[in-house]
Amino acid sequence: MKKLIVIMTLLVSVQSFAQVAFGEVVGEVVKNGTMIPVVDATVWIDDNGKKYRVKTDFDGRFRISAIPAGLYRLNVLSFGDTLKDVFVDVPMDDIYDLGLLQFGPREQQVDGVTVSADRVRIIGGFLPVPKLDYKEIDKSPAKFDVKALVSSMTSEVRQTEDGELVFRGARKGDMIYMIDGVKTRDAGSMPGVSIGRMMIYTGGLPAKYGDTLGGVVVIESKSYFDLYRTWEGEQIRKGLM
Repeated sequence: MKKLIVIMTLLVSVQSFAQVAFGEVVGEVVKNGTMIPVVDATVWIDDNGKKYRVKTDFDGRFRISAIPAGLYRLNVLSFGDTLKDVFVDVPMDDIYDLGLLQFGPREQQVDGVTVSADRVRIIGGFLPVPKLDYKEIDKSPAKFDVKALVSSMTSEVRQTEDGELVFRGARKGDMIYMIDGVKTRDAGSMPGVSIGRMMIYTGGLPAKYGDTLGGVVVIESKSYFDLYRTWEGEQIRKGLM
């Protein structure tokens, strides 16, 4: 039993350090029923004990950066009043825009929630990047085959008869997988149902993904915390928590 606990602890630690796909959360906090900004409010995301915390500026705006992709609860505190359980689904290499957060002691709500989940920021503009999360993967007929799943996401990638992936403009096999931050040339027998999030770079590769002229398939596997936060969110929305 003791060995099992040690192994589980190591696995969680490795997964925490391996994650390299981060996102940001932005928004604006205003007084309920007005457009008056709430200045110097504390905004934070709790990631299983680790807090990502910022303060709102003079316009009530905030930006929380370098958050591992995933589902979280965001909270706001100002002069003893707290806005709780604002769910944010932080995308990979992208921004979750909460829009306006109406903040007050009696009524608290979120207005204008938008997610830019199909674009990644680059210098001088935006580059479309195909992405899937576990909910979309679960509905895909190719969910049990990673390579088939990749080729179904964009017309710029095709699967050859021998099962290899070919990115447009590159040779067969000229690509890499980044699985939970670990670089590999093959996804092996990893089933699609174990994937939490996936995105594909077919051009304009960020420097952090390195040495390939073809493309990059970035994969983050499902974790206990992803499943728990999803369940927790459903319970809260149903009023059971």
